[in-house]
Amino acid sequence: MQKLSLEQELKENAYPGRGIVIGKSPDGKYAVTAYFIMGRSENSRNRVFVEDGEGIRTQAFDPSKLSDPSLIIYAPVRVLGNKTIVTNGDQTDTIYELMDKQQTFEQALRTREFEPDGPNYTPRISGIMHVENGNYNYAMSILKSSDGNPDSCSRYTFAYSDPIAGEGHFIHTYMCDGDPLPSFEGEPKRVALLDDMDAFTDMFWSSLNEDNKVSLFVRYIDLESGEYRSKIVNKNQ
Repeated sequence: MQKLSLEQELKENAYPGRGIVIGKSPDGKYAVTAYFIMGRSENSRNRVFVEDGEGIRTQAFDPSKLSDPSLIIYAPVRVLGNKTIVTNGDQTDTIYELMDKQQTFEQALRTREFEPDGPNYTPRISGIMHVENGNYNYAMSILKSSDGNPDSCSRYTFAYSDPIAGEGHFIHTYMCDGDPLPSFEGEPKRVALLDDMDAFTDMFWSSLNEDNKVSLFVRYIDLESGEYRSKIVNKNQ
């Protein structure tokens, strides 16, 4: 698979929806992840990311304008020991709770499926990062309707052992804008990453469509110590 420019992938797609990037920095020192949300409706755009313990959650920027919290208010990032969970919905909690009971990432997600927001049937995308004593692996998942048919759920998991420095994988909910919105297809895209978290965050945020972008979260985890740095960027200030 060709390694793509993340900047170009973002700039050339006005509405990828919500997206997850996971990989390793070029210098090999950091596990890297990013999660972003976009919105077309007032309800979707009325959000910000806020810190919540070791993770983050979404909340309404203007609570008076929140019309339906069911699919937009959730914890996208939670930490369970040496595992960092990143998802686009409340399946974060499902993964956290069932992995805490010794189930696997895939087993936890078998209890869930795509979002009940027909006709889009938004895919649930999820990632899990495991960092321990310099060792690092990660997996990504997508749960989607079968070509828009809500009677069947297609489940795909992609696992990456000993990730290559400077590379990551990018998965997002929608192929592009549309009505209904077409679900992501294929493997997560292989993309290039940066060593500098601030530069990576700036590139990422500036590449997202100005009208549709809402919030961005970036975290770099030191592979040796497990310590991390994070950044949150919200359009609503």
